Amino acid sequence: MTDTPVWFITGCSTGFGREIAKLVLAKGWPVVMTARRTETLAELVEGHEEHALAVSLDVTDAAQIAAAVEQAEARFGRIDVLVNNAGYGYFSAIEEGEDAEIRRQFETNVFGLNALTQKVLPGMRARRKGHIINFSSIGGLISYPALGYYCATKFAVEALSEALAQEVAPLGLKVTIIEPGGFRTDWAGRSVIESQTRIDDYEATSGALRDGLRAASGHQDGDPQKLAEAVLMVAAAENPPLRLLLSKQAYDRALERVEEMRKSAEAWKEVTLGADFPPGA
Repeated sequence: MTDTPVWFITGCSTGFGREIAKLVLAKGWPVVMTARRTETLAELVEGHEEHALAVSLDVTDAAQIAAAVEQAEARFGRIDVLVNNAGYGYFSAIEEGEDAEIRRQFETNVFGLNALTQKVLPGMRARRKGHIINFSSIGGLISYPALGYYCATKFAVEALSEALAQEVAPLGLKVTIIEPGGFRTDWAGRSVIESQTRIDDYEATSGALRDGLRAASGHQDGDPQKLAEAVLMVAAAENPPLRLLLSKQAYDRALERVEEMRKSAEAWKEVTLGADFPPGA
């Protein structure tokens, strides 16, 4: 077991976290799987008791984060791969957003991810080895009506991860941002939260996308198992990417965004360059 990577994966009750955990378990590697209710992990642990540890974790609870990391290190001695997967969606036009839900979204998707990362980093730094894999989204590169708050959390994950990657690279640590498009998980189904208010003026934009995402749930092109396989591939890579787009939808939209930005920059180039002092001034 000392020669195999020790994984710590959040949000393993369903979706991406569960699929990644299954593959890690199948390889016989030690893995710490977390969920708010550990009974949802019993099926995963069964038959893998020697190298599986199920831990109760709400990533918005600092005491639970500290306890989970302590349990992981006490059981397996270290954490080699941290997968920050826990998170959820919130459907709301910006004006419709409810303050408590907006803050809860950031507490889970951003502050919880950051707090857990901070707890795991000291051990990784001491060993000069470790890989942090943070789940973002194509919504971490491009925002959409009805998803403004969710995308804002993922934009924040992108910024934190990019800075972290530069800070820890000289220490031998790696960071990868996972950017999925639409996948067949519960993200747009029972896991999503929606604002209680729907304003008629936004029905053609935010409302239409809300309804479309709901209707498409369970029919998306993305295969969660293939995503899990990609995550294990990245974790094993000697030179993993900082960003990994997953699904054709994500790939296409990312390239479209790059082209949109290029065209806008060229269209406004004169104004942009005119904002500097003249050369030699």
